[in-house]
Amino acid sequence: MTCEGERQRGSGSILGVALIAGVLCMVAMLLPLQLALARGQAIASAADASALAAADVRSGAVAGFPCEAAAAVARANGAELTACALDGLVATVGVSGSVLGLPVRAAATAGPPPDT
Repeated sequence: MTCEGERQRGSGSILGVALIAGVLCMVAMLLPLQLALARGQAIASAADASALAAADVRSGAVAGFPCEAAAAVARANGAELTACALDGLVATVGVSGSVLGLPVRAAATAGPPPDT
């Protein structure tokens, strides 16, 4: 005759292995998502920096051509300049990049503050 306790011997180890496997599966699923979110933020930051660079050139603070400066800054930040529009001292740019093989676009505008 066997006791109830002897039939369940080792079941805690199986439960522990199952919990560790579950945590590893969750990490494996969430890590690409985290990388994609970080890359998306990097592309948005590249758009911001590109717009600021174009606005600086347009205002005369830096020598050069606004859209060329924006393209150089976008490339330096791992993105590609897709659009560049100037309206007075205001620069609006669009950049693109890829996240896990999917295209991601961002736009930004920079210039002097509006008169209030």
